[in-house]
Amino acid sequence: MAKSLQFLLMIGNVVAVPAPQQLMDALQSAQVTSSVDGPSGFQLTFAVSKRSVITETLLPAGVLDPPARVVLAAVVGGATEVLMDGIITRHELTPSDTPGASTLTVTGLDLTALMDLRHEEDFFPAMPLHLRVLRILMKYTMYGIIPAPVPAVFPTAPDPLRNIPIQSSTDLDHIYALASEAGYSFFLIPGPKPGISTAYWGPQARAGFVQPALTVDSGTTGNVESLSFGFDGMARMQYTIRLTEPTTKIGISIPVPDVSLLRPPLAVRQAVTLKEQPLPNIGGRPIVDVMLRGLSQTTKASDAVTGNGKLDVLRYGQVLKARNLVGVRGAGLAYDGLYYVKKVTHEIKRGEYKQSFELTRDGFVPFVDRVGT
Repeated sequence: MAKSLQFLLMIGNVVAVPAPQQLMDALQSAQVTSSVDGPSGFQLTFAVSKRSVITETLLPAGVLDPPARVVLAAVVGGATEVLMDGIITRHELTPSDTPGASTLTVTGLDLTALMDLRHEEDFFPAMPLHLRVLRILMKYTMYGIIPAPVPAVFPTAPDPLRNIPIQSSTDLDHIYALASEAGYSFFLIPGPKPGISTAYWGPQARAGFVQPALTVDSGTTGNVESLSFGFDGMARMQYTIRLTEPTTKIGISIPVPDVSLLRPPLAVRQAVTLKEQPLPNIGGRPIVDVMLRGLSQTTKASDAVTGNGKLDVLRYGQVLKARNLVGVRGAGLAYDGLYYVKKVTHEIKRGEYKQSFELTRDGFVPFVDRVGT
């Protein structure tokens, strides 16, 4: 259990610096959402009045205008955790006749929003997927973004005499498209220090470091406020490749293997696959491209078990991180064990830090009897 909590706010243009004290004093609440499925976002609520520094100085000067850079960090028990490195995209002023009820709400996205501002035309001769991503991300290093693309499981470089890949979209849309093609995810990981973040393009890391266990139904040793689980029996999809036997001309469907190279199983008993569908958009593609597309589709449709809950960070003892593993105990044999943290929403007020979270995995029954404390 952590005993102390501090909240840090930095703001600026390309480089963020500590926010003016008047802005910190006016901060009422902060919310940050991190997810594996898209960009992270934040929302800050400030108390204002007609004659406050915010309305008379900061707003007229454009300090909070898009795309001002914002860095948010929490210090829990002496450990600093960077929660957000992004830009403001919108703010809303809500005046009120009731004393103390006027507010300014500032909303924004992580730094991937900078990659979605302009339509780009580019080409990438003889470059495998991860090198295309690297070349795009190098444009944003001035913001402290460190590119970290992982080579595809089946790496290949297109023959420039036959095919030159092109980009005709924003950088962000193109990076997402390349991630989908490889069966990968793309997101920014803020930190470890304010002003630095890692642009990760690669498989979901479902191995390695495990966060302290979420404990339920265990009396005074419990550390979550709520946690419930669900099982969607229709979630898993079996993809197939349609082939035609050359002699009889009879079509047959070949199942695409449920490859676990990118997502090692987290449970002993995998959920049964009930649905079947042909692998889309494979006509005329080389075999390596078909393998990548099959890998991409199977990684998107393999999780049938989900968990949703809420915790108090000070009671849990640290910040629960999205896109990492966490243990669960106290829920019974079927649902105990390791989960992937798919989404986390941080809700911070003065003296209070709560988190809502979403967990996911592929089946039931843990591989090990005990998870980390």
